[in-house]
Amino acid sequence: MELLGRGSPAAAAQVLQRASTAEPASRSVREALARAQFDAGRYAEAADNFRMIVEASPSDDYAHFGLGLALARTGHPAAAAEYLALAAAMRPDAAHYTDALRSVRATLRAQDDARQPDPVQAAPDGTGPDGTGPDGTAQDGTAPDGTAQDSA
Repeated sequence: MELLGRGSPAAAAQVLQRASTAEPASRSVREALARAQFDAGRYAEAADNFRMIVEASPSDDYAHFGLGLALARTGHPAAAAEYLALAAAMRPDAAHYTDALRSVRATLRAQDDARQPDPVQAAPDGTGPDGTGPDGTAQDGTAPDGTAQDSA
């Protein structure tokens, strides 16, 4: 833990990995390992270790929080939101839990917005947002007033 406190998360992760191998049932060693892996940018490994804690102790709010953060960093915001929501529900007084949840939900909204077509841009067939082409005629050949247009 001293290595982690001194800002050497990669070195701490190496030492804690050996400790975790020697004591696989130790929740505190696994949590310290997951924290060190997270701080070292090894988010997928951190997620795996936080997940093991969550599976062994479903009421561990910090493990849900850590798993949520790690999943967010590995590009899985929907899964992250689930774990962060559980952590925030378990500890509504923990502002950093709700802040992380808000951030992940904002990411999900932004991704959803990016998937929505922009109604102001023309469709691939050349029609505008109101279904008319550049000359004002509808895709079916009718003018804006509903009369048929010559296709000549």
